[in-house]
Amino acid sequence: MEPTFQPGDRLMVDPQAYQSEAIRRDDLVVMADPADPERWLLKRVVGIPGDFVRMTHEGIQRRPSRGPRGFDPSDSAVEELEVPFDHVFVLSDRPRRTRDSRQFGPVPKRAVLGRVWRRYFPRVRATEL
Repeated sequence: MEPTFQPGDRLMVDPQAYQSEAIRRDDLVVMADPADPERWLLKRVVGIPGDFVRMTHEGIQRRPSRGPRGFDPSDSAVEELEVPFDHVFVLSDRPRRTRDSRQFGPVPKRAVLGRVWRRYFPRVRATEL
């Protein structure tokens, strides 16, 4: 998740955050790796159920379910999808060097282990997120 986080950063994760509130766009979450559930991944939520996501060679475009209809025309669209009920679409802040929903698709909400709410180490970069 560089540049947001660096190797060695220590984070506080709230495993009960989504028992009382909904997952929101731009939340930082820890989730189980779909390829290896024993491994955890740090990702940013970019799409929630009902959002439309378009993947292009230039990046990701998102249209909220309640936003204006349609995308700008683009010949570079690789794939478009609607985030299904009870799933989220996640990306890394360093998309060229990691796996995320572009490779493994939308993630079931049950795979989200918690919301990141604070970096506590190193102290010089400690911050509430």
